[in-house]
Amino acid sequence: MINTANDTSGAPGAVWSGAWVRERLGVELVGDEELTGLLGLALRRNPKRAHLLVSNVLGKHVPQSPAVVYGHGFTLGRRVRELLGEDGARAAVVLGYAETATGLGHSVADGVGEAPYLHSTRRPVEGVAPAGGFEESHSHATSHLLLPEDPELLAGPGPLVLVDDEFSTGNTVLNTIRALHERYPRERYVVVALVDMRSTADQGRLAAFAREIGARVDLVTAAKGTVRLPEGVLEKGQALVAEHEGGAGAAPGRAAGTTSTGVTRVELGWPAGVPDGGRHGFTPAHRVRLERALPAMAARLAEALPPGARRVLVLGFEELMYAPLALARELEKAVAGDGLEIRFSTTTRSPVLAVDDPGYAIRSRIVFPAHDDPADGPGERYAYNVAGAGFDAVVAVVDSVADTAELHAEDGLPATLAAHTPAVLLAVVPSYVPAPPPPDHPERSSMLPEPLRGPDFSSYAADEVGWLLQDLSDVTLEAPTEEREEAIQSGGAHYAESLPVEYQPSEQYQALFHSALDASAERIAAAVGVVTETVLAERSARPVLVSLARAGTPVGVLMRRWARHRHGIDVPHYAVSIVRGRGIDANALRWLAAHHDPADVVFVDGWTGKGAITRELAAAIEEFEASDGITGFDPEIAVLADPGSCVRTYGTREDFLIPSACLNSTVSGLISRTVLRADLVGPDDFHGAKFYRELAGVDVSVAFLDAIAARFAEVVDAVDVRTKELLAADRTPTWEGWAAVERISEEYGIHDVNLVKPGVGETTRVLLRRVPWKILARAGAGADLDHVRLLAEQRGVPVEEVAELPYTCVGLIHPKFTRGATGADGKAVTV
Repeated sequence: MINTANDTSGAPGAVWSGAWVRERLGVELVGDEELTGLLGLALRRNPKRAHLLVSNVLGKHVPQSPAVVYGHGFTLGRRVRELLGEDGARAAVVLGYAETATGLGHSVADGVGEAPYLHSTRRPVEGVAPAGGFEESHSHATSHLLLPEDPELLAGPGPLVLVDDEFSTGNTVLNTIRALHERYPRERYVVVALVDMRSTADQGRLAAFAREIGARVDLVTAAKGTVRLPEGVLEKGQALVAEHEGGAGAAPGRAAGTTSTGVTRVELGWPAGVPDGGRHGFTPAHRVRLERALPAMAARLAEALPPGARRVLVLGFEELMYAPLALARELEKAVAGDGLEIRFSTTTRSPVLAVDDPGYAIRSRIVFPAHDDPADGPGERYAYNVAGAGFDAVVAVVDSVADTAELHAEDGLPATLAAHTPAVLLAVVPSYVPAPPPPDHPERSSMLPEPLRGPDFSSYAADEVGWLLQDLSDVTLEAPTEEREEAIQSGGAHYAESLPVEYQPSEQYQALFHSALDASAERIAAAVGVVTETVLAERSARPVLVSLARAGTPVGVLMRRWARHRHGIDVPHYAVSIVRGRGIDANALRWLAAHHDPADVVFVDGWTGKGAITRELAAAIEEFEASDGITGFDPEIAVLADPGSCVRTYGTREDFLIPSACLNSTVSGLISRTVLRADLVGPDDFHGAKFYRELAGVDVSVAFLDAIAARFAEVVDAVDVRTKELLAADRTPTWEGWAAVERISEEYGIHDVNLVKPGVGETTRVLLRRVPWKILARAGAGADLDHVRLLAEQRGVPVEEVAELPYTCVGLIHPKFTRGATGADGKAVTV
C-alpha cells in the first residue's frame, strides 16, 4: 500500500514529495519554509512545461482532509475581506479558474462573505452566451469561457478577485484582467493564489501592468518562493517521462474487465434550484440554502458507507470541486469521533506521470474515458493517489451531465475504482441549467424609466429600495377625507384617484408611536427574521423583493437588512403599486421581467387583513400572464404578520401592533399612497405617488427601521428555532379572517366586506384615512390598542368591546356615508 502521508509533508523526518524530481532533474523550490509542506513535484506530458507543482492542500491530485482543503481557501478569503474592508467586500465578485482552482475560488468567496462567485469553464452550455474568455498559456487545455447566468455579474464597479492555485509567470491572470478590463473596467483587482512562484523577472510585471490599465492590483498568497530550473530541464523531463512510461502509453492502476454492477447509487436530495458550482454564478443566498441541506445529504452518505469502513475518499469530478468538497466536509463533521478518516480529491484532465516513490507527489494513477461528452472530443481522464491508498470506500460525485453510458461502461470511472477499493458509491448532483432569459418586450420595457430612489424620491437610502413609480409630487391630489369617502361610496370616484390629507399626529400620538416601537421592536425583528429565512429557504436562493407600496415597503427594507445582517448578502428590493379593483401595475411587472427572473420575485406586504390584496394579486398575475405571455411570477405574498391566515409565508400570525401602521408617509419614506388616474397615468407609465419633502422635519422612517434592525442580533437564535418549526408545519391558509369579515359584515348590517377592515393595521388605516363608523375591540386587548383608542377619541368614534373576535380589533367604515349622515364636523357618525 502506498503511503499518502506526504499530503502533509513537512513533518519531521518526512520525505519531501518533490525529492525524486529534484534528484533527477535538479529542479528546486526556494522560498518560505511552508513551501515544501504545501507543494510537491511531479512530471507531466506537456510540451510547454515538464514539471508540475502538486499542491498538498488543494484537493485535486493529493487526497487531503476536507477541512484542510476548505480552510486554506477560506483563510485566504478572510485576508481579502480585511484588505478590501466591509464595503469593498460587499461589492466584490470572485472569479476562479477551471479546473484546478474552482473549489479554491469558491472557498475564497465564502471567506470574503458577501461576494458572488463565478468560475471559468471549458464546458460550453447551450443557451448561455459567453461574457468573455481567455487563454491559459502553459496549460494542456487552454480555452476558458465565462458563462454567468446574470449578464451583469461582471459589469459592476466593485473589486474583482481572481483566484488560482499558483501564481507562476502571471500570464494567465494578466490575460484575464486585460480582457475583462476592456469590457468591464474597474478600479481594483485582487489576485489570490496559494503560492506566489514568480521569478524575479516576473515580479515587476504586476505593478507595471497595474499602471498600464490605471487600476490597483493587489496580491494575496499563503506562501512565496520560486522554482529553479536548470538548463535543458524540459527536454530532460520529457525523456524521463518517456522512460518511465515505457513509450507504450501504459496507465498504472487501470482496471480491466470490471463492471460497475456493484456500485451503490446514493440519492443526495440536492436542494432544487441551488447550482452545483460556480460555472454560471453562485451567490451567498445559494450558499445559505446549500448549508442548510448539507447535514441531511451527509447523513445519507454516511448511512450508505459499508460497515467497518475506516478510510473513505470523496472523489469530485474535474470542475465539480466545491459541491463534493462541501459534502466531504459535512461528512467529516458527521463521523467525527467514529474513527473514520475522510479524504477529498477530484478527477482531472491533466496527464501526469505516476511513480510509486515516497519522494514523488503522484504515487499512482488510474485512467478512464471522459464521460461528459466534452466539447473537445473524447479522451482520457485521471485520478491520482487513489489506487493503493487503502481506501475502504470511494464516493464518486459527478454532475448529471456526466452521468452517462460512458461513466457506467466496463472501463468507466466506477468500474475502474472498483478494482482499487471494496466499495464504490456514486452520488449525482443535478447540473444547474440557467433559466432562459425572460421574454423581451422592447417596445414597452425599453420606454420604462429606471426606478426612482432616495434622496431624490423618498427619505430611504438609494440602495434600500427602488420605486417603480412616477413622481407626481407637483400635482395636487389631496381631498378632504369626507369628500373622498362620499365619492368612493357613491361610485363617483375610485379611492386610488385621489389622496387623503396627510394626518399630522399630535404630540400625544407621537409619544404613543415611540412607546409602541420600544415595546414591539424585538417582536417585529423576530418576525422580520422568520419571514426572510422562510423566503430564502423556500422561495428563492436569489430573491428579488418587491414590496407593495407603501405599507409593504418598510417590511421589504427590513427583510433586505436582515439578509445582509445574517447572511452577508444584498438582495434587490423594489416597490410597486397595487390597487384594489384595478390590479397590480403591469408596467412594473414588465420592467421586473426585463431585469430579473420572475421566478425570483417575492412580493412583500406588511400584513394581511381579510386577504383582499392577496386575492387581488393572484387575479392580476393571472391576467398579466394571459395578456403578456410572461410567466413565472409567484402571486403569494410574504408578509410580516398574517392574522387572517391568508398566506403560507409570514413572520407571525399574531395580530399585534406594527408601529409602521400608526403613521402614514412619515414612516414610509415620505411617500404617499399610490395613485392611478387616467389623466395622470398613461398606458406606458408606472402608477404615481408623491414625495412629501416638506414633512422631512417629522419623518421617522429611518428611525423606525434602525430601531428594529438594532434588535436583529438579539433574536437570531429565536428566529432559527421558529423558522425550523414553521418550515416543518402545515401552513396552509385557512382564510379564517375572510370568514370572520363576512360574518361581521352581516351581523352589523353593512353587507359589504370592503367596509370591514380587520386587524390592528387595517383599523388604524380606517381611523387615519377613511370615515370610521365604529371600532370593535377584543375584550381585554391591552397596549396594542392604545393608539387606536386615542385616534377613536379624537374622531368621536365609539369603541365596542367584543368577547369573541378573531382579531385584536376591527374597524368598520360607515356603510351609508354622506356628510349629512355624519354631521357637519365629519366626526360623529349616526345611522
